[in-house]
Amino acid sequence: MSSSSVLTDETGLSRADRALLRLESVMNLLGGVVIFALVVLAVYNVLGRKFFSAPVPGYVDWTEQFMATFAFLGLAFCQREGGHIRMDIVVGQLRGRTLWFAECLSCIFMLLLTTALIYGTWFHFERSFDFAAPLWSRDSSIDIALPLWPAKLIVPISLALLWCRLVLQIWGFARAFRRNERYPVAVPLIEDAFTQANKEAKTVDG
Repeated sequence: MSSSSVLTDETGLSRADRALLRLESVMNLLGGVVIFALVVLAVYNVLGRKFFSAPVPGYVDWTEQFMATFAFLGLAFCQREGGHIRMDIVVGQLRGRTLWFAECLSCIFMLLLTTALIYGTWFHFERSFDFAAPLWSRDSSIDIALPLWPAKLIVPISLALLWCRLVLQIWGFARAFRRNERYPVAVPLIEDAFTQANKEAKTVDG
């Protein structure tokens, strides 16, 4: 049993979904690596401070950079799996075309918001990375002067990947609405609490 609620087949929509999933999985893996690196850095900082009186220079600066990175890298993957927090009290009671219409409308609203965020975060990155200024004078952290533009660049890139995922989901929900499909592909299906718990248990068991 797969831990994912997203169904697949050999249609063009499903192939596009799986192709995008490969990129999303890489981004999600990078987010996990960053979290692991942050844990290692925290342990090293505590041990270094306690036993050698030598904490990591700019620990807060590094932590801020890492947090901005892993907070956004997994956005699209989480959207693909339906993992973002949302209210299913009403939507969970819907069936058929009514459900697919509500899901499609929700994705359209998210797409519009994501488009605006991409626009804003890209210009926020551009202000941080002044291409005409020398490297030493660009936006940096307070303690050890880490350049901030790499973390700020990750945000619009991650949002752009989320934008692509939302377009695919709008396609999937719109097709499910038109065909009145019961189990559409390339979109996360709503699962009851028992099914979710069962899949999580099987994932842990390997």
